[in-house]
Amino acid sequence: MDEDNLNIEIRKFLKQVGISSQREIENYIRKKFTEEKIKIGETIKVSMNLSSEDGELNHSINESLKIK
Repeated sequence: MDEDNLNIEIRKFLKQVGISSQREIENYIRKKFTEEKIKIGETIKVSMNLSSEDGELNHSINESLKIK
């Protein structure tokens, strides 16, 4: 297996995930803030799930984002 190519492919995937996820989270928070459904000082719980097509890879990250 070409380790360098694998590294490049994974980095391309993670870059796409990072950019699109940040955009989606920002849009969500702005919408909720505009609708007055969240306020300064509150936190929003978010999670990210990574899985493979065959179901053998399953990894979740959970985090709270504080609105300032």
